[in-house]
Amino acid sequence: MALATRTDRRPSTARTIWDSSVGKKSVMAVSGLIMLGYLVVHMLGNLKIFFGSAEFNGYAHWLRTLGSPFLHHEWALWLVRVGLLAAVVAHAVSAYQLSRRDIKARPVKYAHKRRRASYATRTMRWGGIILGLFIVWHLLDLTTLTVNERAWSGHPYENVLSTFSTWYGNTIYIVAMAALGLHVRHGFWSAAQTLGAGSARRERTLKFLANGLALVLFAGFVSVPVAVMTGVVS
Repeated sequence: MALATRTDRRPSTARTIWDSSVGKKSVMAVSGLIMLGYLVVHMLGNLKIFFGSAEFNGYAHWLRTLGSPFLHHEWALWLVRVGLLAAVVAHAVSAYQLSRRDIKARPVKYAHKRRRASYATRTMRWGGIILGLFIVWHLLDLTTLTVNERAWSGHPYENVLSTFSTWYGNTIYIVAMAALGLHVRHGFWSAAQTLGAGSARRERTLKFLANGLALVLFAGFVSVPVAVMTGVVS
């Protein structure tokens, strides 16, 4: 008589964590903080444009030679891009799956819509979509130079001026940065709660940090197109 074989296998610990809502929220929190760190560094780099073309172009060149001679040309930059892409994908997939799970848990709409805590909370999903579309446009505009009509390869300062010399370039960028500010404001607070940093004692401090980060990022990023529009940077 043939012995019965056991085909059922217990899911791995990583799989179990990923399948849980807490696991997905943790992935969102960690990936969000990674992207937040990148945004702060990216914003500070953008502000170098106020010191002139030589400073800004020199900074762009330094990014491509980072880690040299140990690393080949642009290897460090590509490592950052791959890591950032992984964080974006993990964040987006977690958000989508949590959203679908939330919808399935409440198949019948409420008789009366409940007002949520803030405008940022109510627009997190749409803000994520706006930012996703902006990332694609931003890469096509200033990385591949595909949609930049007056692009000049190897001259990032001039390419930034070219983008923000158009009404649509400014509009897309400012709207996206407004969405980013709202996303960061609510996302930072949510990440702190998910990772256990939130408490009644820290509530006021965390809200202050969330609002401050959102405001600083919005002002820092938007200052570049505003400076080009007003002629401060030319």
